[in-house]
Amino acid sequence: MDNNSLNKHISGQFNLELEDVRSQVMAMGGLLEQQLKDALDAVQNGDKEQAKRVMASDRKINAMEVAIDEECTRIIAKRQPAASDLRLVLAISKTTADLERIGDACVRVARTVLETKNADRQGTLVSMDAMGRHASRMLNETLDAFARMDVDAAFRIHKEDIKVDKEFEAVMRQLMTFMMEDPRSIPSVLDVLWATRALERIGDRCQNICEYVIYFVKGKDVRHMDSDDLEDLLR
Repeated sequence: MDNNSLNKHISGQFNLELEDVRSQVMAMGGLLEQQLKDALDAVQNGDKEQAKRVMASDRKINAMEVAIDEECTRIIAKRQPAASDLRLVLAISKTTADLERIGDACVRVARTVLETKNADRQGTLVSMDAMGRHASRMLNETLDAFARMDVDAAFRIHKEDIKVDKEFEAVMRQLMTFMMEDPRSIPSVLDVLWATRALERIGDRCQNICEYVIYFVKGKDVRHMDSDDLEDLLR
């Protein structure tokens, strides 16, 4: 076997390894989309059994994070990737960590169903619905941008987090009103507040993943960069 054939074989095998680990990330993302949907449905319906299933499925998410991270470590040690290949492996590893945190947020949302009394449900949990749907849509679009490594989509989703933050502020004001009007509702409202905060954090995690997409494509670490500077970079 000549050197050219050997190089093609090594490169081809490396590509397969990269595609495999990317596929694992997408599978993890798909599971998280379902987990978030189930958590929001459990909130909407007051379904404690569904909430418990969401919480139990977090173990699978954690196991997937560990497996993908181990595979990324193995690829770096074995292949010693450089340039865009290294950026891809790092982007995958960082994305996996943020996806695992999204799983934790889903658990927090589901736990609210178990901790909030039925009598308090109508006035408090309903305030999470619009924000939950927004977070779910943002997660779906983020995973799509990651799958295609689409910089334009990543930038658009990155800016979307501002809307999620504003929704969180609006919900928080609403929940504060509930507590002032009826001090007996404070424990239940606080539970909902933490769950709403978890939804807001999903937006933050999606924003992080979009930054990893931009990092991979552009070769520039854009964390902590404001929107104007980021837009200039992508022109």
